[in-house]
Amino acid sequence: MAEVLVLVDHVEGEIKKSTYELLTAARAVGEPSAVVVGPAGTAGKLGEGLKAHGAEKIYVAESGDEAFLTPEVDVLAALIESASPASVLISATADGKEIAGRLAARTNSALLTDVVGVSADGATHSIFGGAYIAEAKSNTAHPVITLRPGSVEIEESAGAGAEEPVAVPSSDARSAKVTSREPITGGDRPELTEASVVVSGGRGVGSAEDFNVVEELADALGGAVGASRAAVDSGYYPHQFQVGQTGKTVSPQLYIALGISGAIQHRAGMQTSKTIIAVNKDPEAPIFEIADFGVVGDLFKVAPQLKDEIAKRKG
Repeated sequence: MAEVLVLVDHVEGEIKKSTYELLTAARAVGEPSAVVVGPAGTAGKLGEGLKAHGAEKIYVAESGDEAFLTPEVDVLAALIESASPASVLISATADGKEIAGRLAARTNSALLTDVVGVSADGATHSIFGGAYIAEAKSNTAHPVITLRPGSVEIEESAGAGAEEPVAVPSSDARSAKVTSREPITGGDRPELTEASVVVSGGRGVGSAEDFNVVEELADALGGAVGASRAAVDSGYYPHQFQVGQTGKTVSPQLYIALGISGAIQHRAGMQTSKTIIAVNKDPEAPIFEIADFGVVGDLFKVAPQLKDEIAKRKG
């Protein structure tokens, strides 16, 4: 079978869930080969997880030089030339989209962005908030594809996991350089796209001060906090926590929507959640159309009661 390159998304020695989705999706096209780019010692922490999720080969591109932006582009471009893969799969994150665009331009490859599925025939896009499905096909030998996180059900499949070192090409002197790095200050809560539980608040929360009702319920469940576009635009919560078509896509085991009407824009970013609970005063709110459980009521009464009941069960 043809080789499929999968760029590994990792942070501080942990593989992001989206990488396992990429490896699962890659098996529908060919044999997954994971590509690890990072400082020395990175691959050693990731190998077992990649092998358990189907990586037949692990390309190890480690370097002590982190001064240049997107070294992944150089590594992947070199692998495209040497391995001639069927395609390259990258997570459709902010960094992933940047890498994919640069790589496609560098290698004269077709670029299929923000897809929700891949096959030997091409890729599937979910457009207009999930109202339509579009099929796309590349006319180049090695298309670059970005997969929307949360689109594929992860399936474990043992792979050979054979490691192969890859030289990190020297960056061009004109490349953009990284002058400083600032760690993300996200507190102790799990990262939004990685969390198994997400509690999101919408316009119905009413203010930034009252968003603590969302945070407290999320903390009781050990989950992440999200927000609708309406809440973000109103200044209730930072943009980095927006869930929706123009925000982040999540697919947790449990999604709780507090005061969110359920516009198409928001539903596009969370409708693949395994269980959806909605709390809204409006019985006609569109969110109830996709909710597994719905409560017509005041979120400021329902959420604290739920939090208290969870505390009792834990006790």
